[in-house]
Amino acid sequence: MEILEKGKQYLSPVLGHYTELEVVSAKGVWVKTFDGRSYLDFTSGVAVTNTGHNHPAIVAAIKAQVDQLIHISAGVAYCKPNVDLAETLVKKTGFQKGSVFFCQSGTEAIEASIKLVRYVSKKPKLLTYTLAFHGRTMGALSMTYKQKFRQGYENWLIKDVERVPYPYCYRCPYAKQYGACDFECLQALKTRLLADDQVGGVLIEPILGEGGYVPAPVEYIQALRRFTAERGIALIFDEIQSGFGRTGTLFAKELYGVQPDVMALAKGIASGMPLGACVARADLMNQWTTSAHGGTFLGNPLCCAAGLASLRVIENEMLLENAYKIGQHLKALLDEAKSRYPVIGDVRGVGLLIGVEFVKPGTKEPYPELVIKIRQVAQTRGLLLIACGEDGQVIRLTPPLTITKDEAEKGLNILLDIIRENT
Repeated sequence: MEILEKGKQYLSPVLGHYTELEVVSAKGVWVKTFDGRSYLDFTSGVAVTNTGHNHPAIVAAIKAQVDQLIHISAGVAYCKPNVDLAETLVKKTGFQKGSVFFCQSGTEAIEASIKLVRYVSKKPKLLTYTLAFHGRTMGALSMTYKQKFRQGYENWLIKDVERVPYPYCYRCPYAKQYGACDFECLQALKTRLLADDQVGGVLIEPILGEGGYVPAPVEYIQALRRFTAERGIALIFDEIQSGFGRTGTLFAKELYGVQPDVMALAKGIASGMPLGACVARADLMNQWTTSAHGGTFLGNPLCCAAGLASLRVIENEMLLENAYKIGQHLKALLDEAKSRYPVIGDVRGVGLLIGVEFVKPGTKEPYPELVIKIRQVAQTRGLLLIACGEDGQVIRLTPPLTITKDEAEKGLNILLDIIRENT
């Protein structure tokens, strides 16, 4: 317990921990602890290690780059990994003409995105959603909904942030059923934007992340894109958690057939190396004048080399296809379990971004206590799980995209056994 004890002594308690495991190594979909135990990882380090832990091609790319250049700062000189990854991201994200601002994290990618849109539009307001999570720094936190994260900072947050209901069909704020509604949630957004010409951008997670792994309906996103384009309002997609193959497509936007104006990326971008990116239309980026934003470690050569290698692995090993196939299989098994276990209120998601929402039997009341118990018991049986949702009532299944069918079924069987024992 030496690592744990020292960690508690020297690391700030502000960071919450799902477990007290002392992890010393990891490979593929498995992590190994100090005591020699192995755990099947259905967290991917919070949707980061999409190519699996310590993929040999990623390790080799990092080692090769170490011998060439560790750091120069993109503000001092250009380097090949930085430029090559920027070019690749513009092409992969579907911008006909685009450019990239690199950073170190998802929060910073959001900060860059909202600074860009405000700077260019000259409009003070941004619109985002209930249940949204966009990060923890003051700008990104202003976009984040969860009061637990905002508590104690309210007086310092950006004030000009408007919110509308997220299209969370299982918990529709208008008490309607998907397929038998008039998209009141969309009408609420249009009404808000039509009443106020000072909104410069709309920021949305096409698939809600921390808020509960909720995919927005295709019709909603497509209508949102049309409406914002007609009004000249920038549409920002937060694909920090949904990007780089997690949905069975490289980016979730492909599921909706739309092109946003700005995309915030991170997490799976570099297989665990700290990297984020704001990718946007070139005509927007070209109005963001020199020194209006910046930083020291932007586009670090090691991180960009890992990013390029990650994209190659995703393509060469057909991880998009694997994520979709395994995800469909898991969802089918979970849908069948839902019919047997009333504590499973909803199963949703696409690819290997799956949310299982737990409710108290006979109701839609969130059941976070059961989620905590499931996670704790699962850990004792060798499976790592984490939660999400406004009340912590959703278990998210986000294993590495390299997972095999046998490994996926092994993890799911552990989960289903625990559910059966507690139903």
